[in-house]
Amino acid sequence: MHHLSMYGDLMNAVKGTIFAIKRYAIHDGPNIRTTVFLKGCPLSCIWCHNPEGLKPSIKVVTNNDRCIKCGACVEACSAQALSLSSDGIVRDQTRCTLSMECVRVCPALAHEATGWETDVPALMAELIKDQPFYKQSGGGVTFSGGEPLQQPAFLLELLKACGKENIHRVVDTCGHTSTDTLLEIAEHTDLFLFDLKQMDSDAHQRFTGVPNEQILKNITVLAKTGTPLRIRFPLIPGVNTDEANIHATGAFISTLPGVDEIDLLAYQGAAKSKYTRLGMENPGAKLTPPSAEEKNRTLEILKEYGLHVHFGG
Repeated sequence: MHHLSMYGDLMNAVKGTIFAIKRYAIHDGPNIRTTVFLKGCPLSCIWCHNPEGLKPSIKVVTNNDRCIKCGACVEACSAQALSLSSDGIVRDQTRCTLSMECVRVCPALAHEATGWETDVPALMAELIKDQPFYKQSGGGVTFSGGEPLQQPAFLLELLKACGKENIHRVVDTCGHTSTDTLLEIAEHTDLFLFDLKQMDSDAHQRFTGVPNEQILKNITVLAKTGTPLRIRFPLIPGVNTDEANIHATGAFISTLPGVDEIDLLAYQGAAKSKYTRLGMENPGAKLTPPSAEEKNRTLEILKEYGLHVHFGG
């Protein structure tokens, strides 16, 4: 109980919205980690593998292929937002209050929430459960998304709380935020995993929805502070695997003081089923994983710039 009382001053303060907690993660920073996924992202990458984290708002989606037409959710919904048709459940979004009653009672797991609101004490109570694994492995907590810097006040309090527990803190970011916000977060972060998706700003905007000038500025400023920083490069054919971009990426990273590690994250397309389940259009439906030749060529080019290149997290 002492852990919860430790954060009592925050109990009625800042809250945030998350969509997943992944335990025993081994690709989101060093050693065994717990990854917390925060909702909301300023980018709209066509290959996004966490589409449920794109929007900050929460909604409930229904998979009528799973519905067994028992009517339990209709009966449980105090807002009377649900009705049962021959095709399954129909939801009146104007009535839905996001009470999550349908999610809780459905025996077939046909209803799914895209996130939930929480606060620092409640989330810390979950993270502290995994402390033995952090201590044994040298791991810790990673804040990902979405984009964790979209909820800076919530993220900052979480980082401070983890610091009080001596939990290693990683922030996985796309870097599209104000430099002041990034530097404030950096004061309470032990390692950044920083995505570098495309060096050409016009191409970056075409594939992610935003230009990259602010992102490149933030990487440069952050590196100069001496904050531990590791670059992540998602390798996606048709987006950033051309040799000109790979050379530009290597040349840029080689100018960053103290940064010589880069992780190549080969696109897998594993999230395609998520778009279907969430009723979302998949803008990357035609994307394919990189070939062995593309991966090897990227590896060799980046090595020319004195970088230590790794595949995976």
